[in-house]
Formats: sequence, structure tokens, C-alpha cells
Amino acid sequence: MTQWLFPPAPTPSLPIDGDARRLPVRRILCVGQNYAAHAREMGADPDRPAPFFFAKPGDALVADGADPTYPSATQNLHYEVELVVALGPDACPIGWAVGVDLTRRDLQAEAKAKGRPWEAGKAFDQSAPCGALSLTPPAPDAVIELKVNGAVHQSSRLSDMIWDVDGVLSKASELWALQPGDLIFTGTPEGVGPLNPGDRVEAVIAGLPPLSFTVQS
Repeated sequence: MTQWLFPPAPTPSLPIDGDARRLPVRRILCVGQNYAAHAREMGADPDRPAPFFFAKPGDALVADGADPTYPSATQNLHYEVELVVALGPDACPIGWAVGVDLTRRDLQAEAKAKGRPWEAGKAFDQSAPCGALSLTPPAPDAVIELKVNGAVHQSSRLSDMIWDVDGVLSKASELWALQPGDLIFTGTPEGVGPLNPGDRVEAVIAGLPPLSFTVQS
């Protein structure tokens, strides 16, 4: 029996809609600028030949309706609603959810300007709120939408993704040995913007369990 110097941290996990089981989360891989309009609003070329990726640790997950805390060291926290794909045996899609990629936009912009990694801007604690998983995928053209305090800020369709789920997974598998428990955040549409303490976020993808949370101070 393995003897630990101290007890290991609990395994991050997501609930499954209508199922008592939970999905253990291994790591989170995210696709950048996978909607043409969002690429343009970020000053990038929407016709790039291949997607690019960044990562968040599994313990960045915020699940079960918990409310994330406004992070330290930023004055510009942004929301980004995304389709999340959970991988199961043989690294095949097994679950689908709506998630929000929280971003310290000021720290990300500083890192970009200096050619440095993005971890401080993207991979911080509680940066990956995610709803319950559905074992049934959404329609390819399902509406994806995010509201802040009741006002719609992002609204698009999954069919507007530059790279669809199969394409994203194919490219990711060239870079990593994808494993059960990996979550793939597949990119966000245009309309990203700031959040403040007290803001109420509601994120939906038609056909999937909704996600809502309030940013805590």
C-alpha cells in the first residue's frame, strides 16, 4: 500500500445529468479563437490553418453550482462561454456540458505582449466553471449563449466553430496522448467582456444542462 507524506487532494469531478455517477476529471485543454468573429474581436486571423491550445489544471474546475471568487491580481476578469467535451474510454467523447473559461484578460494581454506563457491569465484557481454533463450531445447547430445580470452578451451557434469537435480532437491528439477524464473547452464566440463581483452569469447550450453562478468578492 502506498504511504503518502500527506493525504492527496481529492479528484476533481463533474456530475452527470440524471445519473448518480460522476466523471473524474484529469486535466483541461482549451482551444483558442475557434470562432471567426471572436478571433477578429481579439485582433487575430480567423483563417489560421490549425487550432492552438492552452491548458488549465483539473482543480481549476468549479462544479455543482458553486460560485467562483473574483481572482487576485487582476482588474479585468472576462467570461467566455464554451462547449465542453468530456473524454471517456479510448479518449472518445462521452459527455457534453456548457462551461465558462474565466480569464484574467489584463494578465493575458501582458503575457502576449512580452511573448510569455498564459498560465497566470488562464490557469488560475476557479477559472473553469462547468455545468453538469449530458451523455447525449447537443445538435451541431445548437445555440450557445451567455447572459450577465440578465442581458445577453454572447450568442452564436456551435456550427459557427472554425474547427468542429472531431477536428479539435484530431489536432489535440497530435500533441497529447488524450486520456479518459480529459475535458476539452472548444472555444468561445464573440462578445467576451468583463465581470465584477456580484455579477450573475447564466450560460446555456440548447439541449444541455444550464450553468449559472454569481461572482463572489
